[in-house]
Amino acid sequence: MSLHPPKKSDLGKSWMSKRKDQQRRINPEYHLIVTEGTKTEPQYFSAIKLVINEQAQERVQLEVVGQGDNTVNLFQQAKRIAAQSPNGYRHVWIVYDTDDFPPEHINLVVLFCEQASTEECVFHAIWSNQCIELWFLLHFSFMQSDLHRSEYWPKLSAQLQALGHGDYRKSRDDMYAILRPRMDEAILNAEKLAVLNHGKTAAESAPGTKVHEMIKVFRPFL
Repeated sequence: MSLHPPKKSDLGKSWMSKRKDQQRRINPEYHLIVTEGTKTEPQYFSAIKLVINEQAQERVQLEVVGQGDNTVNLFQQAKRIAAQSPNGYRHVWIVYDTDDFPPEHINLVVLFCEQASTEECVFHAIWSNQCIELWFLLHFSFMQSDLHRSEYWPKLSAQLQALGHGDYRKSRDDMYAILRPRMDEAILNAEKLAVLNHGKTAAESAPGTKVHEMIKVFRPFL
């Protein structure tokens, strides 16, 4: 093999060009979303999954599992799913409501996520106090009153009715499409709540939500 540099006359010829199939392939970053609910949350995040997996599948890919479990059990299930998957998830998002679960269980998920996280895989406790409907309401206005979750439904229905979308119900599969134009407002309102809740535990942060932290990661791909 000659050690001389190639002739100028040979440069640019096809047999001197780097083959395209020799280019390094970049694998997508895999995300796992495991939700407490089996209807509302999976439908909302599955809509996000469809958009991202269609538009940015070479960079990011999502998997959504509606596990139907709660707090500590949900974390254990998410950890098991991630360990058994061949995808090698970079991020595992555990989405749960605080509801009326014991405060120690609510806060333990946060601690367990911190302890389970490594450089290869980060676990995130994405709680909503009291429920994910707070995240939906923040698309319309800022609210900081500690209301029972049952009071969220009439407020959401009123907002949806004003837009011509009828009443709110947990089985709706169009919430992402309806709320999408107001996503940036929801993020800002959730961040305001985060400032007010600074230093508080998840159980003490009422109202409060971490959903916006996950949405901000996906926002560039939506």
